[in-house]
Parts: sequence; structure tokens; C-alpha cells
Amino acid sequence: MKEIVLASGNAGKIAEFREMLKGYTVLTPKELGIEFDVEETGETFYDNALIKARALFELCGKPTVADDSGLCVDALGGAPGVFSARYSGAGDDANNKKLLAALDGKQDRRAHFTCCIVHFDGKNIIEAVGNTYGKIAFEKAGDGGFGYDPLFISDDLGKTFGQASEEEKNAVSHRARALAELRRKLNIA
Repeated sequence: MKEIVLASGNAGKIAEFREMLKGYTVLTPKELGIEFDVEETGETFYDNALIKARALFELCGKPTVADDSGLCVDALGGAPGVFSARYSGAGDDANNKKLLAALDGKQDRRAHFTCCIVHFDGKNIIEAVGNTYGKIAFEKAGDGGFGYDPLFISDDLGKTFGQASEEEKNAVSHRARALAELRRKLNIA
């Protein structure tokens, strides 16, 4: 079975990649005894995913896969975008409060999550992108998920990701859609 190294230590993400990339043995830097932490200095999700995939390849010499994702709000010119995780500099709750403050008085609350995944084998770069669309609620709803999930009302589900079950969210998420595209590009049945 082919091996691929995922640039993540997030247990949920690892499980999702392993489920979606059957036909590959998905390894982590930790499982290979590699300390991996790279600064995401790119201007786009693609840039950051490629930075991580290339840096990890240099450390392990095996094909790698890395992703970057975030929330893009139309009325904020696409912000927080690549800065989604560090929008406020103080974690999920502060990020949500800052987002609601930035949208105060705005009626256009359309938004989408984007995930860009890059596969790198030392020569070839394969990019896969997934989006999920919705709008930002006026207040948090639901205790599920993480990050902006309690504020993001999914067009597909008609409720926030915070109100959705993990299965519901994963069926329509930006990462699931990017992983499905990567499967097609890697010819995984």
C-alpha cells in the first residue's frame, strides 16, 4: 500500500483523511518521529498548503498531503480568509466575537468555507479545492463543531454547523469536498 504523510497532528483531521484516502497508508509526522511545525506565511490557502506539503516532504522524503482552510465573508472582502484561525489572536470565542462585531449593521452575511489540499511527491503538485456556502448568523447557535461553526448557517443543511451532527457537517463540508476531489485526481476508487 502506498504511503502518504499528512501535515497535521489533529486527530479529527487524521481520521477524516484516513477514511477518505483508502488505498493509502496515511502517516503523521509524529508517527515518523518528526517534529513538524511550519509557519504559514502564504497569501492564499493554496500557498499555505504548499508551504506545509513541501516542508514536510523535505523532512520525510515521502509523498505528503497538507491543507489550509478558512472562512471567507463577502461583506468583509473575503476576510478573515487565511487568517481565520488567528483572526482575533485569542482563540475561537474571540474570533466569533470579532466576526460578529465586524458584521454589525451589515445585511449581506453571505460566506463560504474553503479548503485547499495539496499533494506533493517531490516533483508533482496536485491541488484539490472544496467550498461550502452559507451565511453568518446574528448570534451563535449550537454547541457542536469548532471555530466559526456556531455562526455559519449552511445552505445545504439550513442550520449552523454548530447545530449539525458530525455526520451532517462532514457530508457537506469544504474539507470533505476537497478530499473527494483529491480522491478523483489520485484515481482512488
